Amino acid sequence: MSELRVAGGTAIVLVDDRLGEALPAAALPLVRKAAAVFAGTGLSVAAKAALDVPEAPQDVVERAATAPTVLITGEIDAVAESLRAAGAAVVPAPAPAGVELLDAVTVMDRLRSPGGCPWDAEQDHDSLRQYLVEETYELLDAIAEKDRSALREELGDVLLQVLFHARVAAEDSEDPFDVDAVAAGLVSKLVSRHPHVFADDTTVLDTESQHARWEELKQQEKQRESIVDGVALGQPAVALAAKLTQRADRAGIPLAAMPSGEDTGSALFALAARAKLGGIDPEDALREVALQFAERIRAAERRAREAGGTAPTSDDWRELLSGSDA
Repeated sequence: MSELRVAGGTAIVLVDDRLGEALPAAALPLVRKAAAVFAGTGLSVAAKAALDVPEAPQDVVERAATAPTVLITGEIDAVAESLRAAGAAVVPAPAPAGVELLDAVTVMDRLRSPGGCPWDAEQDHDSLRQYLVEETYELLDAIAEKDRSALREELGDVLLQVLFHARVAAEDSEDPFDVDAVAAGLVSKLVSRHPHVFADDTTVLDTESQHARWEELKQQEKQRESIVDGVALGQPAVALAAKLTQRADRAGIPLAAMPSGEDTGSALFALAARAKLGGIDPEDALREVALQFAERIRAAERRAREAGGTAPTSDDWRELLSGSDA
């Protein structure tokens, strides 16, 4: 007895409930020409209702052997596998970039909802600030160390903070907004500030003109009264000085008019300003030296332990550090 084979045009169409009830484009001609269309397992109630097709019968393979049949399912279950074994084509669900973000949003909602995590439910924007700062610095460490695994993990931790804050914001009684509003605002901003990509702006010819155009459009959007409006004042002081210098320079303020007194703060600002105007990021430059110094200390400590000495004195430190360049 020959093995049962399905008729041409028979297919298993996989759908992803996270993307709604939309069918893959490749499935549409198959559905139109099919003699019968059935629903398989792994579909949500909403998806089944939207499709409005009967569930697959036990003899679906036998039916498919006589006429083109389409099974719309969320997974390859036993029925789908029997159809595939009999020659049915498989039309996979599309997997656009970002689809896993839908699961991340769902998990965050579950954690924050009644019956979820008590700790998550207690948090607000203020209590979460420290974690956003910590996760950002951990991400910067992963970038500096060129650790790809850590980079992926830390990007996820920063993403969690975005999702968390958006979920908290959605519960505000006076001005609620959710993660979709956050994403929509970002898309609108990126499109409006890249007219050379999404419109017919021909004024952008290179990176420098693009940056100038970005600042011009941002100024128009924000309707700011001062060139320093919008500068994050809570950022590290060296980075803040560099950012203020950048804004001042673009406005035509000369270096001589920037802080340059003899007190420590003014002297540090002047150093940061000169570095920034010279094309050097002072925050990165200082961080690099600090990290090198930390490594020199570790190397000196290793040498001291290997020598079997006691706690180093000032003179010992001078000698140890002089020979412990990282």
